[in-house]
Amino acid sequence: MNNRTTATLATVALAGMVGLVGCSSGTAETLDNGDQKDVTIAVFQGWDEGVAASYLWKAVLEEKGYDVELEDADVAPVYEGLSSGDYDLVLDTWLPQTHKTYMDRYGKDVTDLGAWNDDAKLTIAVNEDAPIDSLEELADNADLFDNRLIGIEPGAGLTEATQEKVIPGYGLEDMEYLTSSTAAMLSELKSRTDAGENVVVTLWTPHWAYDAFPLKDLADPQGTLGDAESIHSVSSKQFGDKFPTLEGWIKNFTMDSDQLYSLENAMFNENSSDDYEPIVAKWIEDNRAYVDSLTK
Repeated sequence: MNNRTTATLATVALAGMVGLVGCSSGTAETLDNGDQKDVTIAVFQGWDEGVAASYLWKAVLEEKGYDVELEDADVAPVYEGLSSGDYDLVLDTWLPQTHKTYMDRYGKDVTDLGAWNDDAKLTIAVNEDAPIDSLEELADNADLFDNRLIGIEPGAGLTEATQEKVIPGYGLEDMEYLTSSTAAMLSELKSRTDAGENVVVTLWTPHWAYDAFPLKDLADPQGTLGDAESIHSVSSKQFGDKFPTLEGWIKNFTMDSDQLYSLENAMFNENSSDDYEPIVAKWIEDNRAYVDSLTK
């Protein structure tokens, strides 16, 4: 997720001004299943769950004979590109809230192919054996966490929600709220959990940290961080005509959070390089039954 919740109204205005690198025109090569061979999947830069899902589908489709191009882009130009047909697909639309602005603007010109994960949400997380289970308990037990709440980037939507809703809502004004970067938060999370110490951080699901560290989310009875969202696949309007078989596969695509955490952890935590393809290939072999089910 990273700073995804900051990419809303301000970036919509940029959509029309950003040049797009789209699919090339010309005679389209067709596979035996009736689909065109060339597929362009847009990937939101820095959104780990979308990167993971996109690399997974790239590998799956290339096994089936497709030529798949992944194109990194900011959020606003992706929806502009989908509406014009320059991109075929994006696998990381958060609804009903995070990407509502874009779907309100471009919804009539794109196709929502449905949700593949229903557990996307902002969280406040602690180590699994922490002696509290709810944000309502945090103020009275702040000393057990060194009176510190570890956050991410100052400009992130999660940071804003924590400052404006969580802290005043649960009386956490006396805790030190540290914001710097997601990397710094994860480093502190690792060092504290490795040492068996209590820690409280701002986080979100899906995220590989839930696979890498022993964590639990604190209950938020006041709903200060909002409801869970769903992650949807959204395509161009032409997608069904160009890829009738693939459209069916994507409509039926589901991936639960544990599977997604596992793939993300392999790609972004255990892997020391940006060469994701061999990591994804290994994950596919370890999860072959699930992967084969995606194209049945």
